[in-house]
Amino acid sequence: MSDSDERLTPDQLRELFLFAALDAGQLDWLAEHGRVEQRAAGTVVYAEGEPATCFFTLLSGTVSMSRRVHGDDLEVNRTDQRGVYGGATQAYLGGQVDQVYLNTLRAVTDAEFLVLPSETFAHAVRTWFPMAMHLLEGLFFGMRDTQSIVGERERLLALGSLSAGLTHELNNPAGAAVRATSALRDRVAGMRHKLAMIADGRLDGSRLHALVELQEEAVKRAARAPQLSPMAVSDAEDELADWLDGQRLTAGWDLAPTLVAAGLDVAWLEQVREVVGPQDLESAVRWLTYTLDTEQLMAEIDDAVTRISTLVGAAKQYSQLDRAPHQVVDVHDLLDATLVMFKAKIPPGVRVVRDYDRDLPPLPAYAAELNQVWTNLIDNALSAMGAQGVLTLRTGRAGDLLTVEVADTGPGIPEAVRPRIFEPFFTTKGVGEGTGLGLDISYRIVVNKHHGDIRVDSVPGATVFRVLLPFTAPARAG
Repeated sequence: MSDSDERLTPDQLRELFLFAALDAGQLDWLAEHGRVEQRAAGTVVYAEGEPATCFFTLLSGTVSMSRRVHGDDLEVNRTDQRGVYGGATQAYLGGQVDQVYLNTLRAVTDAEFLVLPSETFAHAVRTWFPMAMHLLEGLFFGMRDTQSIVGERERLLALGSLSAGLTHELNNPAGAAVRATSALRDRVAGMRHKLAMIADGRLDGSRLHALVELQEEAVKRAARAPQLSPMAVSDAEDELADWLDGQRLTAGWDLAPTLVAAGLDVAWLEQVREVVGPQDLESAVRWLTYTLDTEQLMAEIDDAVTRISTLVGAAKQYSQLDRAPHQVVDVHDLLDATLVMFKAKIPPGVRVVRDYDRDLPPLPAYAAELNQVWTNLIDNALSAMGAQGVLTLRTGRAGDLLTVEVADTGPGIPEAVRPRIFEPFFTTKGVGEGTGLGLDISYRIVVNKHHGDIRVDSVPGATVFRVLLPFTAPARAG
């Protein structure tokens, strides 16, 4: 860098389009406070993220402007137009925003600039253009508030959609439990009736004790009954129904399916007849059938309640409502909880593949916000694939970073729009299908809050979003 006491005259300043409409007093003031500086070819004039201390106006040479996008420097402009500007362009907002450079400017050739300290530039804008100041502040903060409101709306819409799916998933096991409970009540009533018939004095104590032992054996056999082929089940039911009919039992065909499912056969029922005698065989067999039905219904209720508990646990894991905002988590638990929330939205033709590295250590993170990242990436992947495809969730390690990949087999992201996908309000979805904030929100959560990175590789049939998160605790962002 070359600094000097060289100044531009008011007439020279007027030749620059940015200052062409200023009056003589304003030009004199700028001529006094601005200085001319040179930058050698290949040097950085200012760097993105550094404190914004100066406002630059190009006098000669060629410059390039770039942005840091998911780990790569993306050139957004290259020009030799005299009078273009950059640097501390938000200095007029003062302490209301972080005063850092929003991009990087490089000198492609030797270049010369008019340089104004940021405080000087801010003073000029605020003093000379008070009405413009109000308009600019309103535009800046209005857009920021709008983005925040729309972002909240996007989160609410996503939560509403996932909640509807969760309600549907909860309704199935809840309905099954209600139906099984109602049937169980009938079976228990039948058991009481048949037991009264058996125990009305016709069976002595030893025979009743033997029948109870057979009941316990029937329950154990049912628990370990082998899974038969449909043909074998049909043959076994026919054989058992014929035997029951031969013993003059009413509607033996109605009892046979339950007995066969429990692994009971003719030989076993012969033992029951020997214990109770032919005259009490029907009451005994029906009592045993009620017992097996009851066990099956209790197993169905247990399964339904377990499914409900699992879904509620997944919802709690997803929402993190009962957890501290910042905690040490297993990223696989977060991914699985998000998949549970998406279960109703995943088409039958989409196959989900989990390729997890279970040896990864826990991760310090803002868990609820990472779940929002997984939600956005999975939702985009499902939208891209439509009715058929493969959704792959893969975890791994890259040095001191944990990696999470969300891959889909959709048509891919066109190369022309790929640099813009993390921009606020940019979307490739149809009108009304997206706000364009999902990836912007994800980028800010991963990069700004967790000090990680998010990248994308895409060709037709293979799009992969790769999230990189440090194993060290992120700073406690607000």
